[in-house]
Parts: sequence; structure tokens; C-alpha cells
Amino acid sequence: MSAQRLGVFICHCGGNISDYVDVEKVRAATEALPGCTVAKTFMFACSDAAQQEMMEEIRKEKLDGMVIASCSPKLHLETFRAMAKRAGLNPHMYSHVNVREQCSWAHRHDVGKASEKATRLVRAGAARAALGRPLENIRVETVPAVLVVGAGVTGLRAAIALSDQGLSVHLVEREAEVGGRVRTLGKLFPSGRPGGELVASLRERLAGRENVVVYTNAELVEKSGSAGRFEVKVRSGENTFSLKVGAIVAATGFAPYAPQPGEFGHGLPTVVTLPEFNEMLTASRGNLRVNGRDVHTIAYIYCVGSRQPEGNTYCSRYCCTAGVHAAIQAQEIDPAINQFHLFRDMRTYGKNELLYEEARHKGSVFIRYGESEPPEVEQEGEGLVVRVRDELSGGDTIEIPADLVVLVTGMVAGSNERLQNLLKLPTGPGGFFNEIHLKLRPVETVVDGVFIAGAAQAPKNLAESVASSLAATAQCSAMLLKGYLDRAPLVAKVDADACTWCEVCTEACPYDGTIMKVEHEGKEVAEVRAELCKGCGACASVCPSAAIDVEGYTNAQVTAMIDALAAEVTT
Repeated sequence: MSAQRLGVFICHCGGNISDYVDVEKVRAATEALPGCTVAKTFMFACSDAAQQEMMEEIRKEKLDGMVIASCSPKLHLETFRAMAKRAGLNPHMYSHVNVREQCSWAHRHDVGKASEKATRLVRAGAARAALGRPLENIRVETVPAVLVVGAGVTGLRAAIALSDQGLSVHLVEREAEVGGRVRTLGKLFPSGRPGGELVASLRERLAGRENVVVYTNAELVEKSGSAGRFEVKVRSGENTFSLKVGAIVAATGFAPYAPQPGEFGHGLPTVVTLPEFNEMLTASRGNLRVNGRDVHTIAYIYCVGSRQPEGNTYCSRYCCTAGVHAAIQAQEIDPAINQFHLFRDMRTYGKNELLYEEARHKGSVFIRYGESEPPEVEQEGEGLVVRVRDELSGGDTIEIPADLVVLVTGMVAGSNERLQNLLKLPTGPGGFFNEIHLKLRPVETVVDGVFIAGAAQAPKNLAESVASSLAATAQCSAMLLKGYLDRAPLVAKVDADACTWCEVCTEACPYDGTIMKVEHEGKEVAEVRAELCKGCGACASVCPSAAIDVEGYTNAQVTAMIDALAAEVTT
């Protein structure tokens, strides 16, 4: 059944749209379309009042199709689908048109052209909605178990939270011990507890839980299925075994940046990275010593491996705090030690500002250098000389005789290429796993049922990593505890009569096992497993027999949208 009575609703978005698009002109042009029963504009279509009015129009006018022209569907597609359902309209008879990002924000310089483009887009949305048909969600029974990849503090905390919710947890760690990098750290801020003690407390909380299994020296080697019903294989030593889980949390952490030989003197015996310096602090039983000599002066160089013109352009955020914290610990070991911090920008944000103030009060000297003039480190005799142009004192060049140089290195993405390919997770420019939306969906990925947490996603401190792990566990619990998962029915569908089983579709499909060969009335044809299909349309676009359609975006709908976009706009 195609829609016969359409409602078109256009949003001002508080001026974000209406300042650059003549929404009344768009409404008037839309109102003249065949089958358009009602056309209205709203200041904020997402507001409760506007939604209530749209629901009343749906019921009063007996609408069987709806178009809303507003902001990105990433923000309110599900909002308006839910509203349509409350009004008694099938949610998949609703077509969303993005006129904010694609018109008003993109064409602020030309209101006329922006308005014409918006009219064309709304017209195309109406053409799609007019040829739509009611669809029902695909229900999948879920497995109440979660696979957590990575048993650092992020993974351990996720396992505890999931276990508390009553879900089974399979915790996979590729190292011989759990705890990750935190296990080797000394005192942590602000608790003052050693990292090893923190890890031990988390292990103690996990001990004896029947619904948690920890695998060390193990890795994920295979994944199939879909959200709610994944089938995975884990290799531990020489043994490979299968598991069924409903969700996956990737908490694989980070790797410290490894400076290049000669980078700020790296390779010289008295030039160390921050992780190496932390090990020295933890192992110290008196005055700090390096190469058999007491350390009286330390120079810290910040932004090593971060904020580079080429390479890692991002800020690792945690390094400033970590460097200042290390300096305070060094001061506790030897109050007479001289410490110089050479920085581009000091970012000890939030409560970490207390560490910066404490370091200053204890005698640390902070020297700001410019992006184009980084410090230089040279060997002189048995010691080092660090030269830096101080931007805070008129640009004077300062020479610092140092016994030790600490390169305050940032975070880089861990070596997760195999896992990334296995889970099909996208990454950003820095190589970290990407979320769908930084604010609205911060731990979800484009792969349904696969979540990310901790420093696998971006540079994070411990508190931020734990917070994201709890967000990921909340998403897992919400998805699995009710026992089923409703998936959108916008999936590929094969016309068995037209299909000739040429296998072109199976070669195009990026999701293994989604398209199968089956028998139909004495011939071989393709069949799509709806629970695995993502609705990407790769198969439909290459089918030489035009035997495949994607529900909600059928060939007829797409053709009608193209015709509507191409038709002349009359004013």
C-alpha cells in the first residue's frame, strides 16, 4: 500500500533554517504536490508542543504518510518515528529531509538558491514517502552475555558492572595478566593509591563471580552474526573455542608514543620517556639516579608526539597532568631537585589544576615555547644542555644544564588492526575507534551491538575511561536485559522470480553470510538474511537483473526522488 494522504512539516529550527531558507515559500510549493493533504511550519518541530500538533494532524486528516524537513536525521529520526507511532502512523511511512545541514548551513550566502534546494529536497522526500509501504521491525531474540575485549581497568570495570546487572561476561585479554598499563604505575591522582593496588582491588571484586570468565593470553579471531546474537571465536594459547554473546565492548586501550631516534635527544642515555620516568620513580629507594649519577636537574619537554604539524595532530590531554604529577613525586623523593617544564600550552583541566599549583609552589619552573621553535637537546660531557626560547620572558633563549630530560609523550592508538578489521570498526585520523556521535551516541559504533570504551576511543585519563566503560555497559544492559531486540526493517529483499543467481550480490556484500543461495521453484536464487543485513544497498546497486530492492529505498522510490529533484522549481 502506497501513501495517499501526505503531511509535510517544515522546521524553522529557531532560525538555523529559516534565517537562510524561505520556509514559507518551501511550504507553499510543497502544498501543491499531488497527495499533499497538509503542509505546516513549526519554530521547533522537535518540541513537545509541535509533536503534539503533528499527531493531531495525523489523526484528524487520516494521514498515511509524513515528511519532516528539519535538521540531521542523526538527531531526530528516531524522535519523529516514535511520534508517528504514537499517532497511529507506521513509523516507516515517515521520510526525514535534512534542510539544516544540507541547505541553510551550507548556503548561507544565497537564500534564493538555498530555498530552491530545500524545495527540491522536500519534494524528493514526499516522492519517497508516497511510494512507501508499512513495515514492521525485525525482532531478534538476544543472548544475555557480553564479550569484553581488553582487561585493563576499563575492561575490568565494565565486566564488574555487567556482572552486577546479571549478564554473563567473557573478558578477553591478550597479555598474560589483567590490569593493562595501570598495573605498573605508582601513585595515582587523586587517591594516592598505586596502580597495582587498584588493579588488585578490581580483580578481588571479580573473583568468585560465576557469570564472569577471564581469558588471558587470548584474542578474538572470528565474529559472525548480528547485534543480540553474535557468534565469536576466541583463541587462547593453542585452543580455539566458540562463544555466543549479545554484545561486544572494545576496551583495548592505547600505546604510549615512541619518539623517533634523535627526537628531542631520544636515544641518549639520559633522555627518557614519561613512562620510563614513572618506572624510575616507582623503583626509587632514595635519591633519583641515572647512569650511576645523582639527578639534580630535570627538564620536561611536553607535547612530544602530540599536536604535530605532520603525524599526530591531536592533543593527548592527559600528558600535562601526568608530567606535573610525576614532577611532584620526584620532589617528594628529593625536595632539592630542580625541575623545568618546557610546554606549548599547559592543560591540567578540572581538578588537575591543583597538581599544577602544587608543582609551582614546590619550585617547578614553567617555560613556554612556541610551536615553530621547539626546544633543542644536546649532549655536553656527561650531562645535557637544553636550549629553549622562553615566550613568557620576552623571547630570551635559555640554556638549562640537565642531568635528565623527560619526554612527556602522549597516547597513540594501540596496534588493533586485526581487531578493527574483524569488527569492521571505523577509525579517526589518529587511528582510534570512532563513535557515532561525540555527544549523542558517545560509545556506540556504526556496527550495531559493538561498543567502544576507554582510551581505545581517544586519549582519556583513568576517570574518563571508567566513565565511558560504564556508559558502554549501560548500553549493553539496555539492549540485552529485555530479551529481544527490534531492528529497523530497512533491509535488502530479493525478487525470487527475477533472480538468476549470478553471485554478483554476494561479492558486493561487505557482511559475510548475509546473502545465501537457496532453491526456489526449481532454480537457485539469492536470499537475504534480514537479521544480518545492514541495508547498505551494495547488492541492489550491482544486481544486473534489478532483482534486489532495499525496503524504504526501493528502485521505484529512488527513481521518483531523482525525478522530483530534477524537476523545475516554479516560484
